[in-house]
Amino acid sequence: MTNKAILVTGGAGYIGSHVVKLLGERGEKIIVLDDLSTGNEDAVLFGELVVGKTGDMELVEKLIKQHDIDTVIHFAAHTIVPESVENPLKYYANNTCSTRNLLQVCQDNNIANFIFSSTAATYGIPDNADNACHEALPTAPINAYGMSKLMSEAMLTDLSQACPLKHVILRYFNVAGSDPDGRIGQSTKNATLLIKVAAEVALGKRDQLYVFGTDYPTPDGTGVRDYIHVTDLANAHLSSLDYLREGGDSTLMNCGYGHGFSVREVIDSVNRVHGSPIKVIEKPRRAGDPPSLIAAVDKIHNTLEWKPEFDDLDKIVETSLSWEKTLMARGHNQK
Repeated sequence: MTNKAILVTGGAGYIGSHVVKLLGERGEKIIVLDDLSTGNEDAVLFGELVVGKTGDMELVEKLIKQHDIDTVIHFAAHTIVPESVENPLKYYANNTCSTRNLLQVCQDNNIANFIFSSTAATYGIPDNADNACHEALPTAPINAYGMSKLMSEAMLTDLSQACPLKHVILRYFNVAGSDPDGRIGQSTKNATLLIKVAAEVALGKRDQLYVFGTDYPTPDGTGVRDYIHVTDLANAHLSSLDYLREGGDSTLMNCGYGHGFSVREVIDSVNRVHGSPIKVIEKPRRAGDPPSLIAAVDKIHNTLEWKPEFDDLDKIVETSLSWEKTLMARGHNQK
């Protein structure tokens, strides 16, 4: 650990807040920049929260100089895939153009380390024989969300070749669960993440869960995804930071568990942990949903000192249900 500070963009959001919590618990100096459009001020448990835009170059430069920042962990982004299809320019403006501005300030102020929150959506619908997405697979996003992230990856990669900035790009798979301590969690309204939605149905916050597609070429006909607990994902960012501080080269890695669960298996887990069945309505497939999306994880395990602790579907569901109960106790119980 150094005496330098870390700028966390989007640190009031779901994943960012879990990273801020872990950084704070180990004594790092943290500045959180978030416009609170989807983030939650109460989720920032450590550091100083500055309300503002990631693309505001003047503000970012002021923060870097004022707080002696040498590392940026960049989460701030719009993340809803259907919205990106309906309003692509919103995603290119916020996710790509703002990242370009942020990188310009990083170059101008000699930032040493940059960790980027990317996504498996960069792969599109992978055509891979072994059913796992390897980092070397061709990228072919099928929506503006995935493309906006891929364009940001390209900018960061090119910049790291042009200046001393070193980076780690983490391509997330399906993030789920909440802080096991129960202090923070996924608080986004109208969330689309399967396990959160299923937990909301279990507790009466939604009337039913829709299953889109039951005729995929998978063991039970429903889509299979690699679900990773948010705390394990957050710890991967801390391991990435340590890797860069120790002189590691710039790299790109998948972040998942390397195996998947079907939609039906997730529903079974929610029913089992909750103790009673949730209401499910089956619908036709949605365009562009791949049958299976699983991370190849050899690279991250060979590169980082990272050992997942929550690779258990019932545990992921348990923390999700627990967090939904916490939100209800706080008055967040509207349907």
